[in-house]
This record gives sequence, C-alpha cells and structure tokens, in this order.
Amino acid sequence: MSDTTSTPRVVIRPLTREDADEFTARARESEPLHRPWLFPPLGAASFAAYAQRLIDEPGRHGFLVCERAGGAIAGFININNVVMGAFRCGALGYGAFAHAAGRGLMTEGLDLVVRHAFGPLGLHRLEINVQPGNTASIALARRAGFRLEGLSPDFLYVDGAWRDHERWALTAKMRE
Repeated sequence: MSDTTSTPRVVIRPLTREDADEFTARARESEPLHRPWLFPPLGAASFAAYAQRLIDEPGRHGFLVCERAGGAIAGFININNVVMGAFRCGALGYGAFAHAAGRGLMTEGLDLVVRHAFGPLGLHRLEINVQPGNTASIALARRAGFRLEGLSPDFLYVDGAWRDHERWALTAKMRE
C-alpha cells in the first residue's frame, strides 16, 4: 500500500455502497458522541442516499478511515464542494466512531486525506467549518495544522437551526 493511503495503524479507502451495514451500526453506536454536532446516516435508506452523493456526484469524495488490523471502520472523512479552476478548494467533514474515539486514528486518517487532496486530487486549499462548542473537532483540525480564519455566523443549518461555525483552513503551501 502506498504511503498516501496508509500508516502502520490506519488505511483510508473510498466509501462504497457495501459499507452500509457496518457504517450504520457504528453510527448508531456513536450517536451520544456525535450529537448535537453530527448526524451521519443511521439506516439503510439514509446510507444509500449518503453513498450516492459521495460516489456519484462530481465534487465529492468520501473516505473511510479503517483500522489496519482487522479493517474495522474507525471513522469517515469527506471532501465536499470541490471547486477546481483558480480556486482548487474543498470542504472537509468528518466523524470518528465511538469505539475509535480518542485513539489518534482520525488524526492519522485526516493526514492521509489531506495528502491525497493536495497530491492526486490537485487541491490547493481545504476548509473545515466547526461549531464553536465542538472541542473534539476543533482539536483534530488544530492537530492537522489547520489555522483558524474566522467565525461565520448562521453558517450551516444543523439540528433544526442555523448555527455559527468557526472556519479553519489549510493550504498546500502550509504543508510544504
């Protein structure tokens, strides 16, 4: 396996439709960890719609972070809203599953996705938008080298309301 898709502990791979059962079971087990920040698909129908967007729509790339030993899905990282041309930017969304939280697996996985984004995908900039109270997600962005660029009031509609988000960014040049 190449150094851009694995570390000694994790492997990143594209999400597939066949991941539905494990992904949704892990998401259901992780609801207390994810709420109120994140709402991944919990059932077959919502996973099918989620997978269709990530697999079939241009400008989206869905990755799973899997434990190298055994292959269990530890979390997911998506690159959404990819715009090429002069912008060459994408927005990251991610979540760890409860059994893997706090073990550093997502840090390793995010580093691999960033390398892939700035390498084979040819992006120049990645953004992460995080609700200010989501300390775990902010800590992951910091560990990955993202810098805080500002606050976007009423940025995303989450859990029934428009929520403020901190805007974190990383450029390929920052990784040199």
